[in-house]
Amino acid sequence: MIEFMHHVQLAMPVNGEDRARACYVDVLGFEEVEKPAILKDRGGVWFTRAAIDLHLGVEEPFIPAKKAHPAFGAPSLDEAIQHLQNRKVAYRRDIDLPTIRRIYIDDPFENQIELLELLRGSAT
Repeated sequence: MIEFMHHVQLAMPVNGEDRARACYVDVLGFEEVEKPAILKDRGGVWFTRAAIDLHLGVEEPFIPAKKAHPAFGAPSLDEAIQHLQNRKVAYRRDIDLPTIRRIYIDDPFENQIELLELLRGSAT
């Protein structure tokens, strides 16, 4: 029945667009995508990178996603960690799985984001 994932949506508070850009564009390397005109009045911001579409939508009252989260793959977790450290972005290590090394960061709204590296020989 399901053929593909179109996008992931996370919530953000009112007027958080600039903070979202600072995280998702400047730190994580996403590119901003213009929202359709019919949706612009709702606030929020959309991003894309490597066939991943990520939408941040305004939610009132806002409650961050502390457990539910997207997991973004990186070619090298060590390089990702260095990139975060260079930008003074805090991260948390987690237990590595047999085929995955992973860490977590929080976006500016405290939504949890997983960054992971698939280990050699692991399937995607």
